[in-house]
Order: sequence, then C-alpha cells, then structure tokens
Amino acid sequence: MKTSKYLDIRVLALLAMMGVPAISFAGTTGTEFLTFYTWISGIVSGYFGRAVAIAAVAIGAMISVAKSNPMPILVGIGFAVFLSYGPTVINGILSATI
Repeated sequence: MKTSKYLDIRVLALLAMMGVPAISFAGTTGTEFLTFYTWISGIVSGYFGRAVAIAAVAIGAMISVAKSNPMPILVGIGFAVFLSYGPTVINGILSATI
C-alpha cells in the first residue's frame, strides 16, 4: 500500500520537473526587476559592500581576540569573500546558457 503512494509522488515529481525547462529562461528575460537588480548589485559590489566586508573581518578579529578563538575571524573572512565574489558567481550561474 505504501509503495504505490510513494510511486504516485515520484511520478508527480517527475512530471513537475519536466515543466522546469520551460521556466529556465526567467533569469535572462523581462525588465520588470532590472532597476532593482542594478540597485542591489551596485550596493553589494560598491563601497557599501566593501565597508561591510571590512567591518565583518574587523568585528570577527575583535571577537577572536576577546574569546581567544579563531572561529569568529574565519567567519568574518568567509563572509567578506562571499560578499565580494557572491554576486559574480550568482550572475554566472543565472546567466549560463547551454
């Protein structure tokens, strides 16, 4: 009895995934959110993003010294790297074509 229920769910999931390629062009078409995208991208990759990255490393360093634990500064460095390279990686993923 349970096997047929799981089989039905798998068949429905397969049919749903077959419709995914039809919406895969959503990242490259439409201009409804272009101004919002440009604004967010400018903030993250501009001076504000750099200031937040430096602040994350500085705060992590202060907490690391206070606790004698290297993890906070490593998290701050990881956050700064993600903030710096994240938009480029996300743009590469979303604008990839076959």
